[in-house]
Amino acid sequence: MDRRDYLRAVGVGGALTLAGCGGDPGAANAEAFDGAGTLTLATATTAYDSGLLDAVVPGFERAFGASVRMLPRGTSGSLETARSGDCDVVVVHARPLEDAFLRSGHGLNRRRLMVNDFLLVGPPDDPADAAGLDPVQAFRAVAEAEAPFVSRGDRSGTHIREQRIWAAADRDPAGDWYRETGQGMGDTLTVAEQLGAYTLTDRGTFLTVREGSLTPHVDRGIDDPPALLRNEYGVIPTNPARHDVAYPLAMAFVGHLTGTAASTIAEFRVDGQRAFRPLGAEPEPGFEQYVPTDWEG
Repeated sequence: MDRRDYLRAVGVGGALTLAGCGGDPGAANAEAFDGAGTLTLATATTAYDSGLLDAVVPGFERAFGASVRMLPRGTSGSLETARSGDCDVVVVHARPLEDAFLRSGHGLNRRRLMVNDFLLVGPPDDPADAAGLDPVQAFRAVAEAEAPFVSRGDRSGTHIREQRIWAAADRDPAGDWYRETGQGMGDTLTVAEQLGAYTLTDRGTFLTVREGSLTPHVDRGIDDPPALLRNEYGVIPTNPARHDVAYPLAMAFVGHLTGTAASTIAEFRVDGQRAFRPLGAEPEPGFEQYVPTDWEG
């Protein structure tokens, strides 16, 4: 049974060349890292559940003679794993949490990796009449109708974004209509389907799980989503000055994802649809991606 079948069955989901460089890593890199051991990657469940990492990790392992151990545990859990020194690198998607991680000195050399978008999905009859509204109006409509809403409630990137949208809508969700699963995106989609509820989901996991009759009601597309729906992923090595980690391999992983693997990310499809857009190496990559957004020089 492949991961997509497994996710559909049980509703759950849970990596790398020199940083910022494009092109094939080549024989020199393979020789330099031959028998390099294991790289431990703590990752957002959304990147794992979609199957994307299965598409990009093997190329790194072949090029660098290393194996990758993946720990899918959400953004907050992944960053906490790095803070404990229990992983070499993270793939995450909640910039406020990433900023705190960088500011505390536990991570460094962040790189923009890829972007997709969030969707508000729910029952096909749309009891809150949320379809076609902007995300703030849609969340207000759900709250005013007290239509069932299922939250991950796990401090993941998706949960952090959901909270941001509720705040923008000036609503503090509470009551019997609002429930938290404390689980990953696949599980949360399953619960939403069972309860006939709305939920906020990333595009990649939704395309992979396609749970029952859940229908996208707020979907602005992957090419140019509004800020509240834009879902940017970053890759951050754990700081070797703080923890005993495989930093050279971690930087090789960063480079692979943002360089060689960018074409794989661009070509990755779920049921024929794009799940992510690579950001990767840029002629002028932008200093702000490496440091907390409130950094002052």
